[in-house]
Amino acid sequence: MDYKTSGVDIEAGYKSVELMKEHVKKTMRPEVLGGLGGFSGAFSLAGIRDMEDPVLLSGTDGCGTKVKLAFLMDKHDTIGIDAVAMCVNDIACAGGEPLFFLDYIACGRNYPEKIAEIVKGVAEGCLQSGAALIGGETAEHPGLMPEDEYDLAGFAVGVCDRKDLITGENLKPGDVLIGMASTGVHSNGFSLVRKVFEMTKESLDTYYDVLGKNLGEALIAPTRIYVKALKNIKGAGVTVKACSHITGGGFYENIPRMLVDGVRAVIEKDSYPVPPIFGLLQEKGEIAEQMMYNTFNMGIGMVVAVDPADTDRAMEAIRAAGDTPYVIGRIEAGEKGVDVC
Repeated sequence: MDYKTSGVDIEAGYKSVELMKEHVKKTMRPEVLGGLGGFSGAFSLAGIRDMEDPVLLSGTDGCGTKVKLAFLMDKHDTIGIDAVAMCVNDIACAGGEPLFFLDYIACGRNYPEKIAEIVKGVAEGCLQSGAALIGGETAEHPGLMPEDEYDLAGFAVGVCDRKDLITGENLKPGDVLIGMASTGVHSNGFSLVRKVFEMTKESLDTYYDVLGKNLGEALIAPTRIYVKALKNIKGAGVTVKACSHITGGGFYENIPRMLVDGVRAVIEKDSYPVPPIFGLLQEKGEIAEQMMYNTFNMGIGMVVAVDPADTDRAMEAIRAAGDTPYVIGRIEAGEKGVDVC
């Protein structure tokens, strides 16, 4: 009897590390100390000495049941982008710069080529956000998970000078809300998505004219990373007064998180084009509109509040980052909350 007989293949683990090294190497920053394979990832903080009062920010998340889609489609090279996006977008939302990322893959069986594909996506997400992939873990769980399934989660650390933290404390009536377009469903609401659409290869391969692509292609589109857009806004000299990453809970849960007492957000739902995947979801699932906005991002992945005088500069900075901005609403005096009208 040995470890491999019990279901854990150490040799496969070694091969996975070798296959992923080329992807990890692309994400390295000058602050990374040492290489892949140590017991911990080392990252020098010498670069933040010029900050008046540096604050570390952290975020951890996974991709939820979107991984089921990756299994069914046998497509594993973008789910890692989702894992990174869910963490680094939260850090950027607070005004921080992501520094480094670690991933955790739990699998029923270690298939090195599949693990390398997953990490390829993680590395791509790190490249898009400027974070270094400094470590991770691939854990085989024989008997706990089916051999062909896995779960993916991650953890990111960023930094921000305290004076640059986005807190919402200076929000006032009249401030403008700018939304940045999402790529689709992102990584939230997939438990509902999987109830609406039959999760079979045939269903996912079905072409819809309204989507202009197969259903699976529309659903698996990776979560947009907004780090560069938020960095550009700051670089343009615009102060982001408040910011919200639109994740699980949609508009109704996430928008209030950016507000302070005494102000209310008003979102004009006709101010931007809602991607067709959401209309298809609502129609096929007979989902009430309020529930759609309380579950999905509805085409807006990040919302920032700026002074009206800064609107044009902020929009230009977002476009320069490759994102698409829309003026989607405003801040009004009132009880803390959000109106979608």
